Amino acid sequence: MAQNSAMSDQLINTLRDTVVAMVRRDGPDLSARQLGVFLTCYLQDGAHTVRGLAAALNVSKPAITRALDRLGELDLARRKVDPMDRRSVLVQRTLKGAAYLRELRS
Repeated sequence: MAQNSAMSDQLINTLRDTVVAMVRRDGPDLSARQLGVFLTCYLQDGAHTVRGLAAALNVSKPAITRALDRLGELDLARRKVDPMDRRSVLVQRTLKGAAYLRELRS
């Protein structure tokens, strides 16, 4: 039990340090949901769809769409119709998004 508590404390401290570093930088301000969508797209391998992100994050497709609207405005991600299934929308990584992730990691 104590080990789980110590790990939780460590993760919370890492989250706090990361958020504080993001606040201090001159980069874009992202909501928790936008950051969650961004990190899911960039840290989990494979193609991502709006439907898949909604399922993975347990939120509605409109919530994912709103987050992607903001990420698209910032050129951190972009959407593209899936050529294999035109009903599906793929989420693509961008060069600017990859650079932003490198910043977060530093």
